[in-house]
Amino acid sequence: MRAFVLDFSHCQKMSAAKVKMRGKKMRNQPANVQYPSSASSTQNGGDTSVTGGGGSDGPSDVHPNTSRSKKPYQRGGWVRGHQKDGGGYIKEMPKYITAGAYARARAAEVNAMVKAITEKTGSCHVFGALPKHMRRRAMSHNSKRLPRRLRDVANRMREKSLQAGSKKKKEQAKSKSRKARRRHGNLLLEFNRRQRKNVWLETHIWHAKRFHMVKKWGYCLGDRPTYKCYRACYRAMSSHCLLQDLSYYCCIELQGEEDKLLASLSQLTSKEAGPTFAAALCLSGQRQGSVVVYRAGQYPLQPLGPVTFLWRPRAQGSTHRQLWIWAHPTIKQDLLPELQTVCQCCEAVVPPAAPVVTPAEVLPTLEPEPEKTTEAKQVTGTKRKRASKDASGLPAKKILGDGTRSPTTPVTWKSSSNGIVINDLTMEIVRYRLIGPHSHSVLAETLEAATDCDEMDKSQPSPLWWPEHCKDESKMNLHQKQADVFHNLKGIYSTAELPSGTVLGLTVDDPRLTLPTKKVKALPCVQQAQEVDKEKRRELMLRGVPEPCCQSFLWEQSVRDNVTDNKISEQELNRRRSEVLVPGSQLSPTPLQGRVPILLVHQPGKQVGHEMSNWGAGWDLLLPKGWGMAFWIPLVYRGVRIGGLNMSLKHSQNKGAPHFPHDFPDCPGGVRFQEEQEAELLDKFKRRPPAKRTNYIKHGCLAPFCCPWQQLAEEWKLILREGEEERKGDSRTQSTTEADTVMEEEMTSHGDITVTKPPSRITVLRNRKSLRLLSGWCRPTTSKGQRPCRVGEGPPLDRSAMTSFLMAHGMSLVWVRLSVLSKGKPELHAMVCVPTAEDLKLLNKKPVSSGPQEPPHRNQFKSRIRHRKRDPKKAATPSLNTDNKTESQKVDPPSVSEPNPTTPEEPKSSPQTSLQLVFGLWPDPLPCVTAHCSRVTLGWVTQGDFSLSAGCGEALGFVSVSGLINTLINQPMEHRGMLLLRNPKSLQYRFAKINIEV
Repeated sequence: MRAFVLDFSHCQKMSAAKVKMRGKKMRNQPANVQYPSSASSTQNGGDTSVTGGGGSDGPSDVHPNTSRSKKPYQRGGWVRGHQKDGGGYIKEMPKYITAGAYARARAAEVNAMVKAITEKTGSCHVFGALPKHMRRRAMSHNSKRLPRRLRDVANRMREKSLQAGSKKKKEQAKSKSRKARRRHGNLLLEFNRRQRKNVWLETHIWHAKRFHMVKKWGYCLGDRPTYKCYRACYRAMSSHCLLQDLSYYCCIELQGEEDKLLASLSQLTSKEAGPTFAAALCLSGQRQGSVVVYRAGQYPLQPLGPVTFLWRPRAQGSTHRQLWIWAHPTIKQDLLPELQTVCQCCEAVVPPAAPVVTPAEVLPTLEPEPEKTTEAKQVTGTKRKRASKDASGLPAKKILGDGTRSPTTPVTWKSSSNGIVINDLTMEIVRYRLIGPHSHSVLAETLEAATDCDEMDKSQPSPLWWPEHCKDESKMNLHQKQADVFHNLKGIYSTAELPSGTVLGLTVDDPRLTLPTKKVKALPCVQQAQEVDKEKRRELMLRGVPEPCCQSFLWEQSVRDNVTDNKISEQELNRRRSEVLVPGSQLSPTPLQGRVPILLVHQPGKQVGHEMSNWGAGWDLLLPKGWGMAFWIPLVYRGVRIGGLNMSLKHSQNKGAPHFPHDFPDCPGGVRFQEEQEAELLDKFKRRPPAKRTNYIKHGCLAPFCCPWQQLAEEWKLILREGEEERKGDSRTQSTTEADTVMEEEMTSHGDITVTKPPSRITVLRNRKSLRLLSGWCRPTTSKGQRPCRVGEGPPLDRSAMTSFLMAHGMSLVWVRLSVLSKGKPELHAMVCVPTAEDLKLLNKKPVSSGPQEPPHRNQFKSRIRHRKRDPKKAATPSLNTDNKTESQKVDPPSVSEPNPTTPEEPKSSPQTSLQLVFGLWPDPLPCVTAHCSRVTLGWVTQGDFSLSAGCGEALGFVSVSGLINTLINQPMEHRGMLLLRNPKSLQYRFAKINIEV
């Protein structure tokens, strides 16, 4: 029986295939020529199909009253071959034929036949004359594979197809060979084309061969090396030198009167958060400053992000000042309009018309490249030939600076009222960062102070800037002082010994002239250190660089352009090297084009906390554009390690400093980064099969891919308000367990906080005085809580101090560092929770305890997802909403570990929401985030890993100020500042000590 069913189904498939093939062959036939597919009579007259005197040979006209022979079974559709019973066709002859209809039917058949003969349908090649077992793929391009009787026909058909193809469409040019693509001119054109969308740094090609590249913030940047070097990079930062390219940071220049500049910039900062643009040492030009800028007059709300700034030293008898502000690319789009507003610079200066250049020089071009046009004209089968050298087009130029910006885009804005001018110097200055204690040794071996010009060069006029500079005696005296200060750097053992933010201006020779033959690790030289005067070295370590020596010609636009335009090419440099008598010796004399003005800016290391002071200090090297690779290769040859974006994050993590934009949730750039990170992590989570995903609902993790900071701050504010009301009503203090009970009752009765939109934005606490006070209340200790650290005297933590502090900073978050006491490595978005009294007793009994565990949660959305999989059409109907509502009414009241996903004021779940359910994730809106687990949540981790410097797991993140103070005041003094950490993929809590480092 089973075999019969299979044979019957096979016959049905074959029949369907035959019908399909018949329909394909007859698809070009007119409608009145189609054979009838069922036993139905045809009408006579008009344009309808008729059955004429051919019997089964073809259609003909039939009278409407003519009926078919009565048969018990009629075969449907067209059937190939002779059928015993006639195949269901009409056997009787028609009684009469209408001439007009008959002629039209025959004419349609003739037209269809002529069309089928003239037009090619399907495969009508000569290969069709061969049986299938003799056909070969090679016959299509080699006619000798065919039998001799068919070769002539195949050759004629090939020639006809080539002629027909050339008339219909242009013959496409051959792709260039690899040798042609690797020519310098073709490579340059290709690189210029690829820089139209994302900006390339000058070291892009070097990084692309060794790093995993990512496209971020409009740039193409190196994220991490392709080889394993995490520990090697940490050793370089701790004991030698790590090199990074930070040229993607944006520089905004402000020029104007000093008092007007300070008055405008004062609207963006506040003295409560630290030194501002008007700090004395920074204003003199001797130090680089850093500050968090806000929207005008909005402190402490609406921050934009951290920036660093550098003032040009004052000129004698002039009040005109120049300021550089360095900002992250995501801050620039918010900072530049704010600067234009406070400085009243609304008049855009139209850039001068650029000279007529080739399309390769101007990026946005749509004209075809000369070489492509030449190759497009080549005949098929001919060899590729290199274009003639005397072509009319000028050679392409390498793109320097921002290649995505249009030449007509304004980069300068001025004010007619106060005379302030704003210049956008993005990608006009190259910036390298050297991190490590021996960064100054690397610079001392790589750079050499510029040598003086000959008398002959001074006497003759020169288009270069250095010969004209050498004619001024005062400028040369200043250059000599700067060279002496740079020589004194060789006597310093570690970069951290210098004052933070020290600035040194200098003019150096081209470092390519002193490039070593092989890589050598630069280390401090004892002999050179002994040659340095001890008094000068002590003066440099205590007071830094004198103010006149902070001057540099890098500040002048004309000098930067002159140095960029007159740089010696690699070809010319190699030609001069080949003419040296002793291979590898230094070129002498130094070419006049080989003098470059630079700026050396000291970068401070770890400035907070009581451990590893000044770790990660180094130098920033500022250069004019076009000289990036000329300094990069000599630095690499001094044995430095190269780091990318990932190592910048680890550098900030080891310093305990927030990294932008990861750790700025109250800034526009930080909000955008969190949204992008959430989408990226969610997409990665969805790519895994459901059986291999982490079920975050069972782990009690509401937001594994983001941190709902606003909801956290609002819930804690509501908790403390209700707790204060109950405390006043009962006239007694509450213990930790009673506070947890109040939280549970409050979250049960006030379910609307899960869906209420935030009336105000959260802020991060940056007030220095408040941070010192809060740090003292946390009883700061060293890593792993080994010993307490001394802090300044302050008022004790009591109810009155708590109330006054929360009145000012109730909706704020605070940046904290958490050190795990035992094993465990914190991860991204790990939860920071409050330990109960039983947890602290467990810690007393066993100081190295692993910590408590979270009980598994119940997945309340599993039935909905299962129902949607079984019947997706029914799941999309609104009837599911009624079922969900009925189910939610039957669910028990919410508890701490199992909250109700549907709140009284929650909008009814729409079909779209039910279809967006993802297995293992809580859908929006989220329930109460503080009391969702058995331990109350205080905040989340934004950076977490095993710290090689501390030797334990360390986490950096934010906690609610209200929740932290409430926790500290309810904890005993010996355990004050003790919290719990739990990773999103784990149920295990770990004890950790909190530190607020100021």
